[in-house]
Amino acid sequence: MADDMGAAKEHRILVTGYLFSSDIMETMQKYSNDIADCVIEKAKRMCREQFQDVKVDTMIEHGDPRDFFCQIAEKLHVDMLVMGSHGYGVIKRAFLGSVRKHCAQNVKCPVLIVKRPKSASGSK
Repeated sequence: MADDMGAAKEHRILVTGYLFSSDIMETMQKYSNDIADCVIEKAKRMCREQFQDVKVDTMIEHGDPRDFFCQIAEKLHVDMLVMGSHGYGVIKRAFLGSVRKHCAQNVKCPVLIVKRPKSASGSK
């Protein structure tokens, strides 16, 4: 736009609002924690069923899993980091990145990648 002198005017518009209210964010966080708790309980139960003398430590963290796994492996001085594979294809892995690849390249201990066994029909 130009004013009476022909000079361009700068207009600044401030739009405020919240994409998520604090109530929605709290609900989403609680849901996320509930899911994490269920997954951890299932994993602990599976470990107890398979190995009676195994000690299972659990923790829930938020953030970049690549950084978390590398930091916790170093902090706990683990002998080996065992990670599961989602089996993503090349394109999906290129966009999402690979947590296991990052960890394999950055942790000081050996890394074992465990793939889900294929079913008898050949599907995952």
